[in-house]
Amino acid sequence: MQENDQEHFKRELGLLDGTMLVVGSMIGSGIFIVSADIARQVGSAGWLTLIWLLSGFITVVAAVSYGELSAMFPKAGGQYVYLKEAYNKLIAFLYGWSFFAVIQTGTIAAVGVAFSKFAAYLYEPLSDENILYELGAFKLNAAQLVSILTIIILTFINSRGVKNGKILQTVLTIIKILSLLGLVIFGLTLAAKASVWDANWADGWSTKTFDKESGSWLPISGTALISGISAAMVGSLFSSDAWNGVTFIAGEIKNPKRNVGLSLFLGTFIVTCLYVVTNLMYLAVIPFDEIATAKFDRVAVVASDYIFGNIGALIIAIMIMISTFACNNGLIMAGARVYYTMAKDGLFFKKAAVLNSSSVPAWALWAQCVWASALCLTGKYGDLLDFVIIIVLIFYILTIYGIFILRKKMPDVERPYKAFGYPFLPMVYIIVASAICVSLLITKFSTCGWGVLIMLTGIPVYYLTKPSE
Repeated sequence: MQENDQEHFKRELGLLDGTMLVVGSMIGSGIFIVSADIARQVGSAGWLTLIWLLSGFITVVAAVSYGELSAMFPKAGGQYVYLKEAYNKLIAFLYGWSFFAVIQTGTIAAVGVAFSKFAAYLYEPLSDENILYELGAFKLNAAQLVSILTIIILTFINSRGVKNGKILQTVLTIIKILSLLGLVIFGLTLAAKASVWDANWADGWSTKTFDKESGSWLPISGTALISGISAAMVGSLFSSDAWNGVTFIAGEIKNPKRNVGLSLFLGTFIVTCLYVVTNLMYLAVIPFDEIATAKFDRVAVVASDYIFGNIGALIIAIMIMISTFACNNGLIMAGARVYYTMAKDGLFFKKAAVLNSSSVPAWALWAQCVWASALCLTGKYGDLLDFVIIIVLIFYILTIYGIFILRKKMPDVERPYKAFGYPFLPMVYIIVASAICVSLLITKFSTCGWGVLIMLTGIPVYYLTKPSE
């Protein structure tokens, strides 16, 4: 049943499209903003760079580990399928449940809101301060409407066939890569100062944290440093997330046994390099204290002001709008394929398993659109990111451990591609990601605890809705 259904999907995506989906889904607004928070948590140029390098390294390790799974199971649903094959339907359902409840839809909402915040730079009335309607504690603002509108437009484009989404994704992502590279090159050639670079690296490895109340730096070490590093990594890991989207649409990729794994490696490697050089540009252009205290954390705006003067903020606003629009296109396209595969297993609404005349799961796309739009109205985007990152990491750990399980469980299955550095590198990922999860639960229990709770509420839902075998 499952294999035949794959034939209804049109294999229209090549290696370039797959790589651009990975890159486009990963780069949202994080690289333009997150470095300010990381700087406040760890307090030096060396540690800021190291956090981005470490996040990039474990992301690339995870991606090349997924290559083995994507070559074994080259069909729609990606990570959901891997979890089902390695463990059981319950674990796979918990992933799908969390994916629909907060992971994908929460990320789509947060990225949509980032788009609207920067659209307000170009046209003030679009800001979240423009309240359009009030009812009790509920307030509807213009930014929420803009973010919902972008989600609806992108869902519509993707419901007309994978080709439309693919063209939009590839074009916008190439523009995004070139504009980010342009920012780095202009920054290093027009605004970089040896005095700023030297000052930022003078105590490049001292560890301190920024106290907002006193406006001063406090030295940290030991457990305070560990919690600072893990808090800092939430932002950099979130900025590097969504790389696994290409596995969800494997049913539409040409030669998936080769191209999915290769797209994962190339995409995560390109983004990691871009993120690191962008941060080195920040350190060459902006004094460290200004990175940490950037208004609204908009480090890229500060850099752009140094590089381009008064129009700097405008340039960054347009870049972030293109970036977040492409990011959401990739997220929306990929997400619906997970609900489609769950519905095929009887674990989601039956209508999600139906492909429309354009060979895409339109009902699943619109269901995702409705829930992501509802999350836009909550206004709790920062909390959503904390909810999301803990669940995402837990399922990445389970999936990568699944490689070890499947090597024992299915030793004879063809593996056109094997996890790079197995068993050492996959185990390094599991240990590092587990340490970050534990640290997050200790330091951010109020939000990360909710994330784990949302995931666990899927257990009773599974047993109440499970079809009889």
